Amino acid sequence: MRRKVTGLQNLTPLFRPVSVAIIGASGKPGKIGNIILKNVIACGYSGRIFPINPKADEIEGYPAYPSITQVPEPVDVAVIAVPARGVLPVVEECGRAGVKHLIVISAGFKETGAEGLALEKELVTIARRHGMRVVGPNCVGIMDTHTPLNASFAAGFPKKGKIAFISQSGAMLVAILDWSLTSSLGFSKFVSLGNKSDLDESDFIAAAADDPTTKVILCYIEDVSDGMRFLDAATRASRRKPIVVLKSGTSQAGAQAASSHTGALVGSDLAYEVAFRRAGVIRVRSMSELFDLAFAFAKQPVPKGDCLAIITNSGGPGIVATDTAEQKGLSIARFSKATLDALRAELPREASIYNPVDVLGDGRADRYRFALAKVLEDENVDAAVVLVCPTAAAEPGETARAIVEVARQVPEKPVFGVYMGGEILEEGARILSEEGIPCYTFPEVAVNAMGGLAHYTRVVQAKEDEPLPEYGGVDRERVRAVFKAAKEDNRLVLLGSEGAAVMEAYGIPVAPTKLATRAEEAVAIAEEIGYPIVLKVASPKIIHKTDIGGVRMGLDTPGEVMANFWAVMSNVQRSLPDVIPHGIDVQRMAPKGTEVIIGVTRDIHFGPLIAFGLGGIYVNLLKDVSFRLAHGLSLREIEKMITETKAFSLLRGYRGQKPADVGALVNIIARVARLVTDFPEIMEMDINPVFAYESGAQALDVKITIS
Repeated sequence: MRRKVTGLQNLTPLFRPVSVAIIGASGKPGKIGNIILKNVIACGYSGRIFPINPKADEIEGYPAYPSITQVPEPVDVAVIAVPARGVLPVVEECGRAGVKHLIVISAGFKETGAEGLALEKELVTIARRHGMRVVGPNCVGIMDTHTPLNASFAAGFPKKGKIAFISQSGAMLVAILDWSLTSSLGFSKFVSLGNKSDLDESDFIAAAADDPTTKVILCYIEDVSDGMRFLDAATRASRRKPIVVLKSGTSQAGAQAASSHTGALVGSDLAYEVAFRRAGVIRVRSMSELFDLAFAFAKQPVPKGDCLAIITNSGGPGIVATDTAEQKGLSIARFSKATLDALRAELPREASIYNPVDVLGDGRADRYRFALAKVLEDENVDAAVVLVCPTAAAEPGETARAIVEVARQVPEKPVFGVYMGGEILEEGARILSEEGIPCYTFPEVAVNAMGGLAHYTRVVQAKEDEPLPEYGGVDRERVRAVFKAAKEDNRLVLLGSEGAAVMEAYGIPVAPTKLATRAEEAVAIAEEIGYPIVLKVASPKIIHKTDIGGVRMGLDTPGEVMANFWAVMSNVQRSLPDVIPHGIDVQRMAPKGTEVIIGVTRDIHFGPLIAFGLGGIYVNLLKDVSFRLAHGLSLREIEKMITETKAFSLLRGYRGQKPADVGALVNIIARVARLVTDFPEIMEMDINPVFAYESGAQALDVKITIS
C-alpha cells in the first residue's frame, strides 16, 4: 500500500501529549489494555489519562468512559487496543472527538492478507479524513523517557538517555529494551513502526532530528515505505545527527530477474546500500555493531578528523588495532616532534614511542596517564584507543580512572577503552562504561566504533553538491516518439537503431546507426554514414548476437555490405528458425578505445540507479562497477563513481597508454541521469561498450527496456 502523504509533520504532540486515552483499557491483569494503562501510569506520565471501556466505571483508579466521544476534553493521543474488527468504528469516533494521533496496537491488518489490507486502507482513509496521524497498526507502541510516556505493552521502561531507537520489528524492540535495562545505555525514544500504514521511518527520523533530547538515531528496518521521502528525511537529519541503520533482508537471492548486464549486477540490497551512502546514513551489519556505535555516539564527541592514536601495554593487540584501522579507512596519526621527544624522555627505553605507543607489560596507571595525555595534546591526533591487557603489573581500576581524568581534560577528542580480559579487568571496564568511555573486549570493535564516528565527520564536512546542469538541445519529443513506436509494435525492448536515436536526442555521442530491412537499403545507409561498417541483427529476442553469427565487422565496400547482410540473415534463420528479425542495424564502425559500460536499472523504492564500470564481454564476470542514484546526482559524484572502479586505472593511462577523456564520460553519465529522470518508463539500459578516447567518447551498443 503506497503512502499518499508526502510532507514531514511535527510529531511533538505524539511524544509529549497533554492527554492520553487508552481505548480497550482493562482492569484484568495480563490483558493488553491493562498492561498499556499500567505502563502509562507507572512511567510517571504527568498528563491526563482516560481509560475507555463501555463495561467499566473505573480502571486502575481512573474514571473510565464508554467512548472517546464521552471524554470531557480534547485528547492528543489515543492508544487503540481492541480486536481488529472493532478498530474502524473506534477510529471514526476518535476523528469526531478531535484526536490528533492514533497508536493502533491491534493486529489483524495487512500482515494477515488481502482482507486485512483492505481493513488497513480503510483505517487510513478514515484517519486522513479527520486529519489524524497513525502509528501502526500491529505495533508495540511508543515511548519517550523525557516526557515521560510509555504508550506501549512492552515490559519495562528504558533508562533516560540520548538514543532514539526506531524499529520495524516489535520483537526486536522489546528484546533491546529488556537488554538495555542491564546495560548503561539510556534512550530518548522507542518507536515500534508496525505496519507503517501512515507514519513511517521517514517521519520518525525527522522527529528525532528535531528532538533536543536525542543525540543519535538508530533504526532497524526491513524496507522503506517511500524511497524518495526517506532520502529527503535522512539527508536532512544526518547533517544534524548521526543515523545508524541495521537493514535486514540483504540476501542476493532477492535479486530481480533482469534483461540487462546492469540489472543482473544489482541485488536486492544494492539500492539500499547506495541510498544510505547518498543520505549520509551509517550502515551496520549486526545488532552488536548497531549498539556499539550507539554507545560511542551517545557518550563521545564527533572527532574533527580520522587520525587515530593507539596506546597499549602489549605489542600484538596494538598491531591488530593498527591493521583494523587501516581496513576501516582510518589514519594512524603521525606524532609531532614535541610529542615524540616527551614520550622518549619519560617512557622506558624499551617502550615504543611511535604509533601505536607501547607502554610495556609493566606499565601502570601513571604511565598510561602520561602517554594518553601527551598524544591527546598532539594536534595531529583526533582520537585515541587505549588497550589494557591483564599483565601482572596492570592496574585496571586505577588505569581506568586515569583514562577518564585525561579524557575530561580534552573533551573534544573521543577516547575508547579496550580491556582485553575477563574477571581481572572487570572493575576497570565497569568504571570506564559508567563514566561514558566506551569500553570493549577486543580492539577491532573499538576501532570500528571510531570508524563510525569518523564516517559521520565526513558526512557533516561534505559540501552540498550542485545539481546537474540543464542541458540544452534535448529533444524529448523524439524520445517519446521512439517509445510510442516500440509499444505500438508490442515491444518493450528497443532495437539498436532506436536506442541510438534516444542517445542522439539527449546529446549523447553515439555511433551512427540505422535499421535496414533490405540489402539494398543497407548499402544505401552505409554510403550515407560512411565506411567501415558493422552489421548487427536487429531483434529483441536475440540477446547474444555474436553467438549465432549475427554480427559482421569491418566492411569496407558496398559488395561486402550486400553479401554480409544476407549472411547474417541466413545465420539467424539457421540458428533460430522461429525468430523473424526486424532487419539489420547498419552502424559506422568506431575506432577502438577503452571499453566501459554505463548502465541503468530502476529500483522499486529509490528509482533509477546509474552504473559505471569496465565494459565489454567481461562486465558480469569482473563486476568492476560502481553505482549512484540518478535523482540528485551531481558532477562531483559522477567523478567519484568513475574513480572507484578499476576501469579508472585504464582511463588514466595504464602502462604507457595515453589517458582517456574522463570529462567526456562524466558528460555522458550526466546526460543519461537526466534522460532516465525525465522518462520513468525506462526500466533498464545498457550502453556497452562505450569507447573512451584521448579526446571524447562514443556509445556503440545501446539496449533500452521500457515499462
